[in-house]
Amino acid sequence: MKRATLVAGMAMLPMGWLLAALPLGMIGHMAGHMIAVAVAAPLLAFALTGTAADPARRWPHRVTPIAMMLVELVVVWLWHLPALRAATQSFPFLVVEQFCFLAAGLLLWSSVCHAPQRVAGIGALLLTSMHMTLLGVLIGLAPRPLYPMAHHGHVGLDPLVDQQLGGVIMLMLGAASYFIGGLALLASLLRQRSMA
Repeated sequence: MKRATLVAGMAMLPMGWLLAALPLGMIGHMAGHMIAVAVAAPLLAFALTGTAADPARRWPHRVTPIAMMLVELVVVWLWHLPALRAATQSFPFLVVEQFCFLAAGLLLWSSVCHAPQRVAGIGALLLTSMHMTLLGVLIGLAPRPLYPMAHHGHVGLDPLVDQQLGGVIMLMLGAASYFIGGLALLASLLRQRSMA
């Protein structure tokens, strides 16, 4: 099971990076972000749980759910500032951005997969779902394009419509992934307690 999850997570990475790099406007860029942070990262974290490569196992006092939720919050919100978003028009900055998303997501998901931290993990995932929802709503409901330098025209959409759809992708993939992860963790915790 873990090997299949590792293969799936590794297979998702190039797809996400390709979507972010192609001139597909905010839709492609946001899909690339969400694949890195909310799809590939949890798959890789689950596959690495308990191994020597598991960050939460290697640094249990540093890689904690609430601390990693805050790291991911800072990474996600910083990279969505218009000035930093403009920098990602350059390929080296795009690579750094995608690596930051993957690393932050991997650290968060690794910390919540770590068995002794399940209760804190539930809280961290639900808080992450909330901040992703807020950012997605802000991007999607903005009255004007926040990222005028983005290559909106390549997808044939109005820049504002492209941005709104990017916000919807963040809501659907990002917020939903963390919310479902939090509920799954809660269900497993309740099952364990009912068996005890």
